[in-house]
Amino acid sequence: MNPRDADVRITVLTVPDCPNAPVMRERIAAALAGRAVPVDWVEVADAEEVALRGMNGSPTVLVDGSDPFTHEDLRPSLSCRLYHHGDGTTDGAPSVAELRRALAASGLAEPHGEE
Repeated sequence: MNPRDADVRITVLTVPDCPNAPVMRERIAAALAGRAVPVDWVEVADAEEVALRGMNGSPTVLVDGSDPFTHEDLRPSLSCRLYHHGDGTTDGAPSVAELRRALAASGLAEPHGEE
């Protein structure tokens, strides 16, 4: 494991029973490709905690405390979040490729055997 990998913090903020949490979990696992990076899952249930944690809809993924997928139109929210992909589609979680790019930007090394 790259020493920097242990320093990367991933937090996923969701509302209780978020319908997009399972796909987010699958895509994060695929993006990590077996690397031992802890992922904290936090359920957020009220507007005060939404603002405190920086949740821009459910699910929100934070890498080292920042939302790499935020944009100026997003506001703190307990609602479902849609992620817009480069191919024009939308769904409830970033793609595996988008997650990999966000993790690489945080300094997480690529898994062995991948570019």
